[in-house]
Amino acid sequence: MKRSEINRNIRETIRFIDEMKFKLPPFAYWTPESWKNKGTEYDEIRQNQLGWDLTDFGSGDFDKTGLFLFTIRNGNLYNPACKKNYAEKILIVNPGQVTPYHYHKNKMEDIINRGGNGVLNVQVYSSLNERELDKKSPVPVAVDGRNYQVDPGTVVKLSSGESITLFQGVFHQFWSDDAKLLLGEVSMVNDDHQDNFFLEERGRFPAVEEDEKPLFLLVSDYSR
Repeated sequence: MKRSEINRNIRETIRFIDEMKFKLPPFAYWTPESWKNKGTEYDEIRQNQLGWDLTDFGSGDFDKTGLFLFTIRNGNLYNPACKKNYAEKILIVNPGQVTPYHYHKNKMEDIINRGGNGVLNVQVYSSLNERELDKKSPVPVAVDGRNYQVDPGTVVKLSSGESITLFQGVFHQFWSDDAKLLLGEVSMVNDDHQDNFFLEERGRFPAVEEDEKPLFLLVSDYSR
């Protein structure tokens, strides 16, 4: 993805988040220059990858296959000094934009439709392995405290305020048909390097073409 495209999407997302009356933490607005003056007391942000996160999943077409995320808090499975065992994100889904099938072996998560006057579609399957849907077995789900099973391939529809719990090993893809949505994610510790298993070969973080300076750093920029 071009940095100019990333910057444009960040600007549009900030406007949308403001419209939704949601407030981001102060570090959301730290410029690359201001990061140079942030000492080791802010290592939790860098090491746990808090902040801006935008991906096209290697598709080359963010508007069709992509997701915009901001990680507000997260633990770290590889740092014993970090005691947090939970994570929180917001997700922005554009109309017609799909987050492709994937599951997690370690993380259980709730996805919440926080707002945007639209319906979130979540399609679910159990998994046979990392590359195969289970098209025969029922799928366990929990929707706002109701625990039940659905047929494989069921599309669970969530209106504003509704949520779904996605258990470990459940393949899921999600999208919005006709409205830009603000989603919440509340989960166990998030590990985007070792705990995303895509049905098809996908890249989790974008390859960035630096055609202009970054407005804000992505979490994938911290190591660079």
